[in-house]
Amino acid sequence: MWVAAEHASPRAGRTVKDAVQYVVGVAVGAVVLVLLFGKRGELAASWRQLGQVKAGWVACAVAAEAASLWTFAYLQHKVLRLSGARIAVPSLFLLSLANDAIAITVPGEPAVSSAYRFQYYRRHGASGASAGWTIFTILIAQAIAMSVLLLVGVIVALAASTSLIGAGVMILGLVVVIGAGAVLVRRDLVLRLAGAMVRAVRLVTGRPRGRVGARIESTFARMSEIPLSPTSTAEVVGIALGIWCCDFLCLVCSFRAVGGTIPWGGVLVAYGAAQVVGSLPIVPGGLGIVEGSLAVILVAYGADRVSALAATIAFRLVNFWLAIAVGWLAVAVIAHQRRRLGRRAAPTAEPAMDVVAPPASEASTQSTQS
Repeated sequence: MWVAAEHASPRAGRTVKDAVQYVVGVAVGAVVLVLLFGKRGELAASWRQLGQVKAGWVACAVAAEAASLWTFAYLQHKVLRLSGARIAVPSLFLLSLANDAIAITVPGEPAVSSAYRFQYYRRHGASGASAGWTIFTILIAQAIAMSVLLLVGVIVALAASTSLIGAGVMILGLVVVIGAGAVLVRRDLVLRLAGAMVRAVRLVTGRPRGRVGARIESTFARMSEIPLSPTSTAEVVGIALGIWCCDFLCLVCSFRAVGGTIPWGGVLVAYGAAQVVGSLPIVPGGLGIVEGSLAVILVAYGADRVSALAATIAFRLVNFWLAIAVGWLAVAVIAHQRRRLGRRAAPTAEPAMDVVAPPASEASTQSTQS
């Protein structure tokens, strides 16, 4: 749990169970990739098409992915300010790069990347309640934004179809959006319920014990006191939607880069479905699962097999493999910065824990930069 994550490190999630799940997930992803690329003729044609990519569109794809991560950094900046904490967007962009790499490569997700972000917020002056509230709020906002994107995709796909299955998916998506929106607006009730559950578990099992349990309950209570107005809620969800839109634009640019024809009627549905499937904590980073689901759905909506496969590979080279390479460099930079600041700073008393800064006023929350 992130409220206790200040005592943890990314290594805390590397249990035997996590390691086994990671290995199994990689194996599953590898099997899917083998099945997906099993037809040598199509795979060879796709690689030939990749060998003729248009550099300009590749640069656009990379820029779109960078914009997605920058938007995620700004979302963190916005939500932190709403809770009374201030961290500069460039610093949060570096964190976003590192967090992305951790999230798609380290066993124990999503706990590990959440703990990493929690610690980063705390080191940069955010209280425990502010850091936990930020992670919780962003998680719900991103879920709502993805649901909205999927709804739009289903509506576009249904424009030329009368499928009852598609209509059912749209209704289900609408229910998810409304439910997640209610959780975000009234997250104070959810946090109170979480606090009550912690107390009930302590009564039954005696865990978490002592000061740790008390601090978890205290943090939940303080998180529930941080305000989030309907206007701020809409802004946060809008920014989260921008994250997914920029990432989707990376896929569109990947299609253009390989010279493929984009199946506009289903490309958004394919992207959304692949992201949802890839987020399941089974295969790290959705390796194999994202490629398989994305290529299959694109072909189902009329894309050429070779072009769909080539565009999928190009998209994942930017969205997955490049993100890993750059992200782990960011992890190293953050670690270096922390060591350098540690050497410069004289030994001082530990800062007070879990002290919530006064909530920012509605006027101050409209500012877009710290």
